[in-house]
Amino acid sequence: MTQQQALTGAIQVLRAADIPLPERDARVLMAHALGVERSRLTLHMQDDLPPEKARYFEAMIADRSRHMPVSHIIGGRWFYGRWFRVTGDVLDPRPETETLINLALAKPFSNLLDLGSGSGAIIVTLLAERSDAVGIATDISGAALDIARENAAASGVADRIGFAVSDWFSALDGQFDLIVSNPPYIAAAEMPGLQPDVRDFEPRFALTDEADGLSAYRRIARGLGRHLHPNGRVIVEIGPNQAKAVTGFFADAGLENITVHTDLDGRDRVISAIKPA
Repeated sequence: MTQQQALTGAIQVLRAADIPLPERDARVLMAHALGVERSRLTLHMQDDLPPEKARYFEAMIADRSRHMPVSHIIGGRWFYGRWFRVTGDVLDPRPETETLINLALAKPFSNLLDLGSGSGAIIVTLLAERSDAVGIATDISGAALDIARENAAASGVADRIGFAVSDWFSALDGQFDLIVSNPPYIAAAEMPGLQPDVRDFEPRFALTDEADGLSAYRRIARGLGRHLHPNGRVIVEIGPNQAKAVTGFFADAGLENITVHTDLDGRDRVISAIKPA
């Protein structure tokens, strides 16, 4: 069997399983099976696919056909130019979160807090881009923080991050000049409508608060007075219909310069605010 024949068959399997982008996913998994860059696949499409690699490829296609995320199959994904390990214990880093990253990097910071860090994609990226900054990564899940530690070490920032199992601010003292978070913002009633790739494989506690999707923002807003430096910034990712509510929470907390930012698709994605001096 040639690589092209195997790839064509895999695309048919994924299409039959209602995978949204079967051609892309099949090529990613083929490249992973062969240990080559995806851009180089075309050069070898007529080569024979060795039996052991064919079996590996078929197993990965079988996993993807039951909607296991590609990142779980191959062990990670790229985010902001860096490779992050991903497992079922953490959310899959998504491109829209780069909106938060760009906003955070637009102004200086030295002392960073990432609430609900998951894979560590946000705090690891920010500290990798700011070599003079330090930070603390928190999560309610110790297993998630283990993944974040691995990603921090892989990106060379582990010596500048502290890790704490914490229910939002519960285990924290001190103040920070930048607080960031991508909290669970999906309402419980919306969970059945999610794509199975997300609903069935990513940690439920990182997706939903089992309520209206706004619980985390209420708790974050309540803790900012104690934990955010005067003139410090808070930046949070939101669901596309949550801007009004979260803006209200931050206004009630006494924040200023509350701004809603859109992602590349034009959807409300991030809210930033400043604590007055």
